[in-house]
Amino acid sequence: MTLAQVIVSVCMISGAALTLVAAIGIARFPDLLARMHAATKPQVLGLMLMMAGLAVGLGSSQITWKVTLVVIFQLITAPVAAHMVGRAGYRTGKIRSDLLVADELTEDLEAARLRDEH
Repeated sequence: MTLAQVIVSVCMISGAALTLVAAIGIARFPDLLARMHAATKPQVLGLMLMMAGLAVGLGSSQITWKVTLVVIFQLITAPVAAHMVGRAGYRTGKIRSDLLVADELTEDLEAARLRDEH
């Protein structure tokens, strides 16, 4: 077994394990915010590891650029999508306020409402 095959194997297995952890977290966590965290953090890292394994395994510069673009787009879109899902969930009442440690959005929305009234 060559060094490249070991790197590919480690990256693929680690990426698959992180993706599995993300899926379990989505199924097991109690509320929207925790599920959203599970859907973004380990899943993105798992995708990055799998794409790194793919780039090393195939060894083509064309493939490397393509998987680099996939990772960049995922890094750009995952936080934005998670933010929008969290905000929509908050506004529709899907967030369990008893699990929040700090709730700055309520304060911000209340301040904005008071500004709009005056």
